[in-house]
Amino acid sequence: MNHQNQKQDKIWACLLHLSFNMWEEYISSQRPYTGFRPYLELDEPLWHDTIQAMAKNGLNMVVIDLGDAILYESHPEISVRDAWSAKKLREELKKIRDLGLEPIPKLNFSAGHDTWLKEYSRMVSTDKYYEVCANLIREVCDLFNKPRFFHIGMDEETETHQRSYKHIVIRNNDIWWGDFYYLVSQVEKNGSRSWIWSDYVWRQPELFYKKMPKSVVQSNWYYRTFDTTDERERQYINSYIEMNRAGYDQIPTGAYLISKYFPNLKSSELNIGSTVDFCKKNLDDKLLFGFLQTIWAPTIEENRDWILQGISLLGDAKKRYFSN
Repeated sequence: MNHQNQKQDKIWACLLHLSFNMWEEYISSQRPYTGFRPYLELDEPLWHDTIQAMAKNGLNMVVIDLGDAILYESHPEISVRDAWSAKKLREELKKIRDLGLEPIPKLNFSAGHDTWLKEYSRMVSTDKYYEVCANLIREVCDLFNKPRFFHIGMDEETETHQRSYKHIVIRNNDIWWGDFYYLVSQVEKNGSRSWIWSDYVWRQPELFYKKMPKSVVQSNWYYRTFDTTDERERQYINSYIEMNRAGYDQIPTGAYLISKYFPNLKSSELNIGSTVDFCKKNLDDKLLFGFLQTIWAPTIEENRDWILQGISLLGDAKKRYFSN
């Protein structure tokens, strides 16, 4: 395969939320959409327009955050009101594939982002928890017909990120790794490849490089521009290079963030383009699987312009990738 064909095979993906039940309820309201909502928070016309926009912008993958938005046969007790049936999900997946997009499932099993698991989010590392996770992974892999990847999240499981939660759950050291290995084994058992957020490497790089399997696809993420001189932010950026040196397959991740929800993150419209430029220049082409754009907001009409603009920004970055 020549270099140009490798470029053509790159992943150009956006994360799209069916469910947005990720954060435990805060002691005080620090961010919109935190806590649990017992209903499906989704505007379907926007969902369809978003999928169409991805195809029109030349993207080839949609990562679907399922959470509790599916009426699971194995565990209907976690599903929200008006959750999609398995039949409806399969119909939507067919529409996505017919547009040339590859649908990939995401269930975030981080104890900091698993509000969607209902009571099971407070049972981590127990036999019941393992049973539920295995059942959901198996069912989702079947619904998606053995997807190429399965995003299992696993980010931000720290005291810092949960300090304002009303209920805190943190696994550490061997407990975290044991649960992580279990989840990966279940994904692989069902014919898919695990994909995670990589920020564990920021906090404990020695353990990460010692224990993280090369079989797991890594999405390091950074949401600002790459000209920062801040030491901590340089660490986040340098993690792309360090993981590349260690031989990990990567899908670098950017974001287009709604300013009224993330006022401290300026100029996020420049982020995904900067991410693509930086990683094209600094990462081994064979290890650079592609790019993922995120918009951390529910798929509802009030967020329409932001979501569609975030997709367009990735489309523009893709064009520049091939023109340079």
